[in-house]
Amino acid sequence: MANTSARMLRLLSLLQTHRYWPGEELADRLGVSPRTLRRDVDRLRELGYPVDANRGVAGGYQLQAGAALPPLLLDDEEAVAIAVSLRTAAGGGVGGIEETSVRALTKVVQVLPPRLRRRVDALHTYTVPTIPGYGPRVDSDALTVIAQACRDDERLRFRYTSRDGTATGRLVEPYRLVSRGRRWYLVAWDVERHDWRTFRVDRLTEPVATGARFRPRELPAGDAATFVHERLAAIPNRYHVVVDVRAPVGDVNAQMWGWGTVEAIDDGSCRLTMNVDSLDWPALALGAIGAEFDVVEPAELSDYLREMGERFLRSA
Repeated sequence: MANTSARMLRLLSLLQTHRYWPGEELADRLGVSPRTLRRDVDRLRELGYPVDANRGVAGGYQLQAGAALPPLLLDDEEAVAIAVSLRTAAGGGVGGIEETSVRALTKVVQVLPPRLRRRVDALHTYTVPTIPGYGPRVDSDALTVIAQACRDDERLRFRYTSRDGTATGRLVEPYRLVSRGRRWYLVAWDVERHDWRTFRVDRLTEPVATGARFRPRELPAGDAATFVHERLAAIPNRYHVVVDVRAPVGDVNAQMWGWGTVEAIDDGSCRLTMNVDSLDWPALALGAIGAEFDVVEPAELSDYLREMGERFLRSA
């Protein structure tokens, strides 16, 4: 790579994608000699990027948080605003960009100096979103820890509460974070159970990276999103919900975030099918769609909606 500026940008990008790079591997990626790599690292340091170096046979490079924000053409106020916005988006405040927001948040947090991290944490802790997202809230700090462990191929420990309320400690090799609807799922190899598992992140607490690296395994599915979909579809649910909605299939799909199957009946109506443990979510989804509908099954959903409607009328 002859262009020095382009090579340094590539170097910075690589340093941001892994916690630690062996020197020889990093030089091979850039197509340069170890001596040229050392010079490029020195140039990054001169620009304010805090790059640590370990010497010796197993030596390498690591991007650390610095005493000042590197020159990203952002002032302190802009850096704080970006980090807070990314946390909001990562928690589901902006649909469709949750996974991208987690990746970007991981990079921003990695280089924020402590004084700016404290400001971001304070704003996050003491503000309440105007319009809360659907579904359980997920701690963006936990998302960041998990995303970094996925990126660095580093084993992760956490406490997990299953559907029946049982809490256990887990040691996993994290693979990917998947956003589905308004929930986050971790796809990981469970070290102690010797199997691939999915974990709802809102049921996961105290995630800690162990420092132990691992060689990534091959996922038994086309991709992580497909794996999560197949695992969730295999879980037995209490209610099979079928509703005919008098709205175009595209409008209904836009409100469902993948949590139901929508099939067109004609140009102006469609059939919505869901498998759920609770009737709360179908009621919320139907309210969000904002169209007339007919409940096909189960009868319990009709009773639930009638009771809810009467409660609202009494309160009006």
